[in-house]
Amino acid sequence: MPRYFVTLIVAVALFMETMDSTVIATSLPAIAADLHEDPIALKLALTSYLLSLAVFIPLSGWMADKFGARTVFRWAIVVFTCGSALCGFADNLGQFVGFRVLQGMGGAMMVPVGRLVILRSVPKAELISALAWLTIPALMGPVLGPPLGGFIATYLSWRWIFWINIPIGMVGFILATRYIADIREEEVPPLDIRGFILSGIGLSGLAFGFTTIGQELLPTWAAASLIVFGALTCWLYVRHARRTPHPILDLDLFKVKTFYASVVGGFVYRIGIGAGPFLLPLLFQLGFGMSPFQSGLLTFSGAVGAITMKTAASPIIHRFGFRRILLVNAVISSCFIAAAALFTAETPYFVIIAVLLAGGFFRSLQFTSINSLAYADLSSKEMSRATSFASVIQHLSLSAGVAVSALALEMQRFGRGDSAVRAEDFILPFLVVAVISVSSILIFRTLPEEAGASLSRRTREVGVPPEQPQPS
Repeated sequence: MPRYFVTLIVAVALFMETMDSTVIATSLPAIAADLHEDPIALKLALTSYLLSLAVFIPLSGWMADKFGARTVFRWAIVVFTCGSALCGFADNLGQFVGFRVLQGMGGAMMVPVGRLVILRSVPKAELISALAWLTIPALMGPVLGPPLGGFIATYLSWRWIFWINIPIGMVGFILATRYIADIREEEVPPLDIRGFILSGIGLSGLAFGFTTIGQELLPTWAAASLIVFGALTCWLYVRHARRTPHPILDLDLFKVKTFYASVVGGFVYRIGIGAGPFLLPLLFQLGFGMSPFQSGLLTFSGAVGAITMKTAASPIIHRFGFRRILLVNAVISSCFIAAAALFTAETPYFVIIAVLLAGGFFRSLQFTSINSLAYADLSSKEMSRATSFASVIQHLSLSAGVAVSALALEMQRFGRGDSAVRAEDFILPFLVVAVISVSSILIFRTLPEEAGASLSRRTREVGVPPEQPQPS
């Protein structure tokens, strides 16, 4: 069976998770009406899912080493699918939130362990192409989710948003059982329970605070307090991790330059990217008066650009190398984020589509480069810890992007006599997140010229001996 079939299996599971986490946002009013709840209260369903991810993602690497990547990946699909089915049968807010937590537990294991399966199944020489295709679900989910959720809630029932995951999950479980090898580590250190508790509290505080600030779910002071509390708890975890031999999130991975640049630089860059799926639908619907379906059709062009890049990403990285691409492309893709600030209600649709299409193209190249570089210089034993660590940071960066853009949007409305959202209010948020994203070059410029040469096949060009073939 071709190795890329394994990538396809993992990509489908990742698409199911990213789609589900965004499709619900558009359907909240319909769900609230059916459950006789306030739509603001239904946002607990979103935040409870994110909290579950923040708590259990750090555990995923240890679980994969202990019980085998295939075993954990399969049962993560089962947990996620069961949680999804139960959400469709929920009759009140308490049930709905509880089942979303169960979904989050499955998603927390499914995504990083699925990435680990690919890292341990695909040779490094083919890793760029494999991870390039794996990023498609992450890029398409936030774009396709809102229009799909609106369509289902309008013409069917909101419960089908969750029930459509049942056949996908069943097929995923069967294919994973048949085609994914059960790879595990021979010697697994004991679970860092104290680190698990500290990281869970700290990361959930940050994720909950970032997600709720500016979202009318909590007062601004309360959301800010959660962020501060989460940051302090994370600081306690850092102190703990420096003293324990096997921390659940291994900070020693930052000593690897390529991993450090990928995770830290990627965090800064993703703040701007995480703001896009939040700002664009609001601009199109509240600022320009479009319907959710019209808005979704426009934002879908970004996903088309991302898919187009997948066939070109590997040759481009092989030709120019990671450092040059990360520096130049960060500037280009950030300019397309800033270009959205120039949109007006009179801007022709073909111009908007062209900007979003090109932006998706260059954004996808940056994602592929960042995600691949993280694992360029890591050993097989470090992969499980690296995937869980990278997944945590990606999760926080996207939440931070929403928080930064929401605060910038609130600043535009502050002091006005009305609370209406106007099209001109979005100029500052787009410019702020674009500046933050382009500042990632300060991290990427610390990379040596030969960074990631084992993946980009440029070893002879940069003067590094080629990687020797390993015996079968």
